[in-house]
Amino acid sequence: MKQLRVVVSGSAGRMGQALVRLIDVADDLVLHAAFDVGGDPAAAAAGADVIVDFSSPSGAVAAANAASAGGTALVVGTTGLGPGEKAAIEEAARRVAVVLAPNMSVGAVTMYRLAAEAARLLGPGFRPAIFEAHHRHKKDAPSGTALRLAEVLSVPRGEVQAVRGGDVVGDHTVLLLGDGERIEIVHRATSRDAFAMGALRAARWVAGRPAGLYDMASVLGLG
Repeated sequence: MKQLRVVVSGSAGRMGQALVRLIDVADDLVLHAAFDVGGDPAAAAAGADVIVDFSSPSGAVAAANAASAGGTALVVGTTGLGPGEKAAIEEAARRVAVVLAPNMSVGAVTMYRLAAEAARLLGPGFRPAIFEAHHRHKKDAPSGTALRLAEVLSVPRGEVQAVRGGDVVGDHTVLLLGDGERIEIVHRATSRDAFAMGALRAARWVAGRPAGLYDMASVLGLG
């Protein structure tokens, strides 16, 4: 069986460490290279099938440039991207296949679909609200996942409630508030392995795909 050669960008971080650990025990994956701040993305990407990036906004741009130059597929799970960083990743997607998602867990992606369908079925009489909590070290707030939910439910960014504290891996709650009743949709991540496993699922899917910008819905076959 041919093994997929994976590069991990952001290998010193919590997610990077989880990725390296899971790649090491996967029969169909091999760690081609791993790098962090100060590393050489182009050298790491040489001969690889896919780069998986969980670094920083600037690190994601460096990984995108290396992927584009080397013809390597790319998975970006880094959050807190600004318009310039997103534009750089979109430019890379003109040359290589890129999966860009604020949350790589399959449960969170499913939550997007459930929330959208519930809002459609309930109609305008139910007001949506979004709450999220993460560990105290997470820099961006609201989270990328919460912002995606806000986009799906047409909730203004300023109305998303975000809490930072403790060691919470990631909790997201959607409320659909009606008169006399409410719907709650909750996703709780209890381990970073959920995100890492989703990212590696995306890596397996995107390698060899035509150039373009994809998301986790594409990976899961949700359109």
